[in-house]
Amino acid sequence: MSGFSASEAALEGFRISRENPRAFGAWVGVSFGVSVLSIVIDAFMPASVKHGLDTISADQTLTLGQLVDTLVLIAPILVLGLAVLSVMAAAIYRLIFRHDDPRFGYLRLGSDELRLMGLTLIYIGITIGLVFAVSMASAIIVALAAMVAPMAQAFLSMAAVVFSLGVVIYVLVRLSLAPVITFAERRLSIFESWNMTRGYFWQLLGAYGLAFACIFVIYFLVLVVFSGIAGVIMLLSGGQLSDLNGILKPEVGSLRSYLSFGIIAYMLVNSVVSALYNAVIAAPGAVAYQKLHGAPPSRPLTAQPEAS
Repeated sequence: MSGFSASEAALEGFRISRENPRAFGAWVGVSFGVSVLSIVIDAFMPASVKHGLDTISADQTLTLGQLVDTLVLIAPILVLGLAVLSVMAAAIYRLIFRHDDPRFGYLRLGSDELRLMGLTLIYIGITIGLVFAVSMASAIIVALAAMVAPMAQAFLSMAAVVFSLGVVIYVLVRLSLAPVITFAERRLSIFESWNMTRGYFWQLLGAYGLAFACIFVIYFLVLVVFSGIAGVIMLLSGGQLSDLNGILKPEVGSLRSYLSFGIIAYMLVNSVVSALYNAVIAAPGAVAYQKLHGAPPSRPLTAQPEAS
């Protein structure tokens, strides 16, 4: 197996977005449609479901019964969100691995996406179990060590947090190619990523870290530019800079609050960034899989013509 370039993997999402403008436009359209749908859902959401979401978001400990009841209430929203994430990730994988079929901007809702949804649910359970197990083990070790050296308890607690976080990150990075394997090989793959990524943890972590850093910088710059332009327009039209907050954070639960040029413009800009984010975050794993799996590169070197 050959290695791979962390920087090449991190920047792959930008490349495929630039070289496939029609597909990227479809991703932007879907992102905007999801934003509109989320507004409609929020406006007509039953009070019981809103209360369930507020309960999960609140800084309080829920009993097992309360958590189950809340999850049952918001299950349709969670399934919808999971489906959207899986469809967008599969579109990126499909462009890279099966780029000869560009219909609908590589967007589908079929067996590939259902497998990704199932894998995501499995990994959510694994992550929760991992965090619980690591936290419990760290707490026991700190408690035992504190009995021997009480003065070092604060240091030991901080070290345990850092160590626990490191363990979780290490395991998740080692398992991060599971979605790509599941899509590329058309079968549910849960732990095969562990063997494939042996010896490549730092390269993968570097690729993911660089991808996140790049998209964060772009989002920040876009937000600054948009805020600056919107602020100037408001001042020239007789408004106040304080009105800018109404664009970036419109009133929740009211459809009318979203019916303004500024908010719609912000939603469009945010949809572009969101589509780019999906491409940039999903692509590094696909590049790593191509290199580590030993298969010949299967990515489009130029934009592919769209089928009519």
